[in-house]
Amino acid sequence: MTATTTTHSKPNFCFLRQGSKQVESPPQRDENETVCDVVVLAPAMTDSGSAAPLHWKFSQVLGQRLPNEPLQNNDIITTVAFEKRGDYLAVGDRGGRVIIFERDDRKKNASNNRRDLEKLDFATSRHPEFRYKTEFQSHEPEFDYLKSVEIEEKINKVRWWMTHDGLLFILSANDKTIKLWKVKEHKVKQVKEMAPPLCSENMLLAERSFIQGLETKSATNGYRLEWIEKTHQNLLPSQDIDGEIGGMEDPVRAKCQKVYAYAHSFNINSISNNSDYETFVSADDLRINLWNLEVSDQCFNIIDMKPSNMEDLTEVITSAEFHPLHCNLLAYSSSQGFIRLSDLRLAAICDHASRTFQHGECYGSKSFLTEITSSISDIKFLNDGQHLISRSYMNMKLWDMRMESSPVAIFKIHEHLRPKLPELYNNDCIFDKFECCFSGDGLHFATGSYSNLLRIFSPGTGREEGVKLEIRANSDRKGLHQATSRVRRSSLSNLIPRGIYQHALTDSRSSRADFTCNLSSKLLHVAWHPTCNLVACAAESSLVLYYA
Repeated sequence: MTATTTTHSKPNFCFLRQGSKQVESPPQRDENETVCDVVVLAPAMTDSGSAAPLHWKFSQVLGQRLPNEPLQNNDIITTVAFEKRGDYLAVGDRGGRVIIFERDDRKKNASNNRRDLEKLDFATSRHPEFRYKTEFQSHEPEFDYLKSVEIEEKINKVRWWMTHDGLLFILSANDKTIKLWKVKEHKVKQVKEMAPPLCSENMLLAERSFIQGLETKSATNGYRLEWIEKTHQNLLPSQDIDGEIGGMEDPVRAKCQKVYAYAHSFNINSISNNSDYETFVSADDLRINLWNLEVSDQCFNIIDMKPSNMEDLTEVITSAEFHPLHCNLLAYSSSQGFIRLSDLRLAAICDHASRTFQHGECYGSKSFLTEITSSISDIKFLNDGQHLISRSYMNMKLWDMRMESSPVAIFKIHEHLRPKLPELYNNDCIFDKFECCFSGDGLHFATGSYSNLLRIFSPGTGREEGVKLEIRANSDRKGLHQATSRVRRSSLSNLIPRGIYQHALTDSRSSRADFTCNLSSKLLHVAWHPTCNLVACAAESSLVLYYA
């Protein structure tokens, strides 16, 4: 690994100022309407430094089902990721499939006219549109005979590695195995019409081997042309047509290049690419492993949180992320609400973090419910490398890498559910893992919530509630066909609170609480386009895109 020096400079993060304009309320819509057009106005930074509204509008739905078509469990999306340039979009589902979409708006606007090309150079109102490209079966269900545990095919994470000359490389991971896939387009040509042969004698001699039932012997003069008289005319190639070769639509093939297996005893929760384009990390509940992309049978354990006695386990790893600029810096979060930054140059085993980010509220009075809600489900570095965002159950936080004691901003998501935490604990909703994302300029942040709500925040605008978008792919869809009781994901991050406080709420068997939100509809997976204001939201088995 190449060692680089960490430099400190002034952050390029700037806060926005909210103008005096009034925010428009979303328009009314019919119950049978699938999506809404103009939803809300959000502030954005202009070149002059003043806040200007962004009109959030519906873009498209990928994978929309018919209104009366039932929702299958294997079709539910479990992860979403944009390619670095934003030309491709990948999603994984519970059925072990990886579906790839490619940007389509550039092809639609393609023209050979010089004036049209010049207009496209100065066009700023276009937003990306995507179309289906290909899909492949990444993982299959397996069974661990040593532990008598079934390994499901569900895709936990997908990460784009690189794209070059039509080659797409993508990493996909389920609970135990990581695979590197190469997706390539193969141009196949199809013969539409046969051209007349240059030498009829050679053509007929070649065709004879493909015609059955011809047992006429050759003439004594050595020529084998007398069998033409007994051959039907429709078996011979046409002599009066021109040759033509037509191209078919390019088929896309996915090939598994590497399989990184047998390195995790617990479920993989995250994978992250390094900026050196040679290594990546995979994290489970207790360990983080460092892989070389070219070596699939060996990895290095760089962080190990497994205690000698599992009864002493109080903290697990929930997410891991490489620094976008420095290949030696790695951040990982825990179930106790800590974010640790490790320098891989200091030691082979990075059990002692260089920096630990924790909020002051962690030192306050704790209960078994506040400990569960403080668990961080997702962390991401901003592109500047000076800030990162974290998502817990109750809120989303923006951190400055030089301020360890408190975050720069706190965005409240589920504060209205705090009185309902005992009920959320009983129905296991308190263990839901929400992801977060950010815009390419680092000025806007988004995450999901219940009732399929997308929450978008812009620091410094004075709007603590942010922007709320209701994501709906199909309002008439039937419910999910599965068992009534929800099976919780087998993870130590879910089992630890139950093990410590397993008798805490045994007597709390009140009737189902009246919630203001729909707990069965949750927006867990979101992704922001890297170059423009476009957000992809996973609503069950559909991918809904909004742009501004």
